Amino acid sequence: MTTEPLITLLIVDDHPVVRDGLRGMFESAPGFRVLGEAASGPEAVTRAAELDPDVVLMDLRMPGGSGVAAIRELTRRGARAKVLVLTTYDTDSDTLPAIEAGATGYLLKDAPRDELFTAVRAAAEGRTVLSPAVASRLVQAVRTPAPGNEPLSAREREVLTLVARGTSN
Repeated sequence: MTTEPLITLLIVDDHPVVRDGLRGMFESAPGFRVLGEAASGPEAVTRAAELDPDVVLMDLRMPGGSGVAAIRELTRRGARAKVLVLTTYDTDSDTLPAIEAGATGYLLKDAPRDELFTAVRAAAEGRTVLSPAVASRLVQAVRTPAPGNEPLSAREREVLTLVARGTSN
């Protein structure tokens, strides 16, 4: 009989009831151990350094320091832990910065329990995990140029060609 490797967690959320619920959920499931909790981004960075978890479950919007700033700092420090964002926010202004900062995955808090367990296991193995809603938003963001990055019009290309040839005003 093979046993799954034990995955250690740090739970980061500013709401005590959310931390308690996640702790209870993971402690009742085989293969997980919650090493600690944090209520803000800066506390998450400190606790991650102290506890060295496999996975940090990170909320994004918290008073006292954002999750994105904490992810960026954990990445800068070369932390071993994989960061799995667990939040209620799936807007581009939340999703893209978290992933750019180094998050391994991004799930919404409405994810079913089994999906969350699977996501944490995948994150611990270094695999990217995205909720379907977030994946759709990311694909759309990649396909739709940001304002100011639209393709050049025919006239703009013509002027650029003339400038490249050294044509004066």
